Amino acid sequence: MSTKDLSLETQQLLGRLSAESRTKEEKEKLQFALDALTFIYETGQTHEFKDYRASLAADAPPLVIASFKTRDEANTWLSSHPSPPHHANILIAGRYHYVMYSRDRDDRSIVSAESTLSYYLGDMIRSGLPPPVATFNTQQEAEAWVHAQPEPPRQVSIQIAGETYLVAYHEKIDLRAIYPVSIAKYANYEVSKKSDGR
Repeated sequence: MSTKDLSLETQQLLGRLSAESRTKEEKEKLQFALDALTFIYETGQTHEFKDYRASLAADAPPLVIASFKTRDEANTWLSSHPSPPHHANILIAGRYHYVMYSRDRDDRSIVSAESTLSYYLGDMIRSGLPPPVATFNTQQEAEAWVHAQPEPPRQVSIQIAGETYLVAYHEKIDLRAIYPVSIAKYANYEVSKKSDGR
């Protein structure tokens, strides 16, 4: 079923549930969901919504909308953005951050969001990381291998100097990334020998 058809049928379902609802609170919550679907279409974000759902289905890393090498680059982007996407994830030097924006005061800031990736990696560990597909002595060797692949590797594990890393692909921004699995410690997950396929 197409995204458009699924959205229309979901809106019909929400409308029916709202008509059958007995409380004002339930009606308000159902209307909120209905308004969210309508907003997606009326603001021309159907493709973005479809990509987001595909990302969830693929168990991709948390969605990011932009990547920067330095914080200065990110701050320049943020200060010149006409309407910054509040609470959207961005990467700075491969680390997760999120955008804070108060439209009323025009306050803009970028906040570290290390736990975003930690929880994602922790869930992957709990589900069982795939065995490493390649082993490297240095980060540079691993990066060269990742960028030499004709198709971007998606959620594969590798080892660099005996440590486990996850290679992931951020399709929205066409970015190949390498994340140390040890980041999961921030989410109170144990990175055991089992998690790296040994």
